[in-house]
Amino acid sequence: MQDLRSRIEAKDLLIGTFIKTPAPQIVEILGEAGLDFAVVDQEHAPIGIAQMDMMALASRAAGMPILSRRWGTSRDWIAPLLDLGVAGVMVPHVMDRTDAEAVCDAVRFSRGKRGLSPSPRAGNYGGMTIQDYQHNCDASSVAMVQIEDASALDHLDDIAAIDDVDMLFIGPADLAQSMQVGYPSDALDEAILRIVAAGQKHDKAIGLFVGNAAHIPDWHAKGVTLFVCGSDQSMLKSAASSLLPVKGG
Repeated sequence: MQDLRSRIEAKDLLIGTFIKTPAPQIVEILGEAGLDFAVVDQEHAPIGIAQMDMMALASRAAGMPILSRRWGTSRDWIAPLLDLGVAGVMVPHVMDRTDAEAVCDAVRFSRGKRGLSPSPRAGNYGGMTIQDYQHNCDASSVAMVQIEDASALDHLDDIAAIDDVDMLFIGPADLAQSMQVGYPSDALDEAILRIVAAGQKHDKAIGLFVGNAAHIPDWHAKGVTLFVCGSDQSMLKSAASSLLPVKGG
């Protein structure tokens, strides 16, 4: 079975969701449902590293890779999560090449800046040699940089040209807010297509958040290959709300 990074590089159509509930059972359920991946949203939900530990364990049990998204101007939060065995990180508000290089420094051992110990789960608790651990992590860890600021649109070429960046992931709500345009709007769609074009120029995969799965086919046809659709909470609320007409009838 291909790992998530290989599937991203192959431009497979991948569909996942955000997880905002700090519970390993959510990871198991979504894995059983057959999603390709999930992103644990540490940026907008109360999920700490101890909870991430259990969710990473559930990820292995369910056979569904998870990534973490977490806010922070420094990148020192990245390596501890990769040590837990998460498949990668989605880093918000990457503005330029300097930001993107800092993300890659935190993800890849080959850059000589990530702290090294094969003792965590990702190193099979010391069961790997240092060399194997470095190689396996660098080969499989996903570095997604989020493009969600108007200023980042002027640096797309520099960001996409970095070899260790695996994906440009578009955050449409923040991007629309930064551009001061509607969400949705034609102006936002044009900006998204600019990001897609920059990715295609440098053979980089493009990801996009969508609130509705009905939007996936159109954006896939335009070059987006990975989609985060809604969240565990939005799915639960939608399913619960669908019961109310039965009660009213």
